[in-house]
Amino acid sequence: MADPRAGQPAEPSDLVDVSHLVTAYYTGVPDPDDVDQQVAFGTSGHRGSSLRTAFNETHILATTQAICDYRREQGYDGPLFIGRDTHGLSEPAWATALEVLAANDVTVLVDDRDGYTPTPAVSHAILRANRGVSTGSTSGRGLADGIVVTPSHNPPSDGGFKYNPPHGGPADTDATSVIAKRANELIKGGLSDVKRIPFARARAAASSYDFLGTYVDDLPNVLDIDAIRNAGVRIGADPLGGASVAYWGEIGERHGLDLTVVNPLVDPTWRFMTLDWDGKIRMDCSSPTRWRR
Repeated sequence: MADPRAGQPAEPSDLVDVSHLVTAYYTGVPDPDDVDQQVAFGTSGHRGSSLRTAFNETHILATTQAICDYRREQGYDGPLFIGRDTHGLSEPAWATALEVLAANDVTVLVDDRDGYTPTPAVSHAILRANRGVSTGSTSGRGLADGIVVTPSHNPPSDGGFKYNPPHGGPADTDATSVIAKRANELIKGGLSDVKRIPFARARAAASSYDFLGTYVDDLPNVLDIDAIRNAGVRIGADPLGGASVAYWGEIGERHGLDLTVVNPLVDPTWRFMTLDWDGKIRMDCSSPTRWRR
């Protein structure tokens, strides 16, 4: 049964307290024997809210170490591309992941503008880096993979942490089951086998990558940009507060399109969204109630 306020604008009482959310990320300690507080992957990633002790620093420390262990076992010794979205828990989780990746001597590539990175841009970077590279390659280049810190369309109180292997897409269950099992073992062991260095050192060790420019410049290779431009199509783009917020304007400018970003606002409470069928704020484009006006 739909909430009577479904499709209506959010009110102050609907909004998450972002400060409380982030505090809970750092202070909440999951119970390793509670299935609802364990690492569990769905569509390549672990999702949950720090307010329910389902997405906390402990989870990300363990999951990142598990990814480091997995990629080492698979022989993936190239760079790891990492991006984050605009959810309130994404930057804290991104920072935690960097600390573990750097401690494990992983070559990490972060956005050169220190901005938000949509999932397709991370996938594009992985595929581009892996052209002509295979496991055991003698070219001196190792296979690249990536992490996207995003819960996709989940509510603002949720965080998400996804692993993308060298094929660039979401990891399948062969990978995620191994990573989740190892992460939960690490949590149960009190994180004693997790390697970590301070954030300042980890951030300094990371290299920069132009996710935005490389992705936008490559669009004419998959889209007929000339046809769009010559047709005189007027485009209004609403990033809906998501990680693509900086991309649309660059697409219009670099390719000479008549494109206007109609809502460049980024707000981790998503106060500008309307409520989904159950009365929650959610970025779910498949919900008929979500877009009712």
